[in-house]
Amino acid sequence: GELVGTFILVLLGDGVVAGVSLAKTKANGAGWIAITLGWGFAVTLGVYASAFMGPAHLNPAVTLAFAIIGKVSWSVVLPFIIAQMIGAFLGAVVVWIQYYPHWQATDDQSAILGTFATSPAIRSPFANLMSEI
Repeated sequence: GELVGTFILVLLGDGVVAGVSLAKTKANGAGWIAITLGWGFAVTLGVYASAFMGPAHLNPAVTLAFAIIGKVSWSVVLPFIIAQMIGAFLGAVVVWIQYYPHWQATDDQSAILGTFATSPAIRSPFANLMSEI
């Protein structure tokens, strides 16, 4: 369940970012509203698709938090995290394959990186830390 749910999460979440950010896509320039709605649907659909198979954490931080507060056994933490990492990797690979022609057409390196990772527009360790917290 963790693998399937995380695959769906990353596929749809990174997919919407690629569609909005990469050159010559139909969604290019749709903006943050499209991205946040897309990620919201990605989380929702990932949970709905996998919740019948397990707790649908879909994120190692969530799994660790539940283990720390005693809601899941520590014995499932490593298998869940491995499944989540595999699901995330597979989702990212499918997005990369789907948008391969758009990677070639995109000159903006930050748009390419932004499909799979985030970085601050202005580097300010204190402000960036507060944002993440």
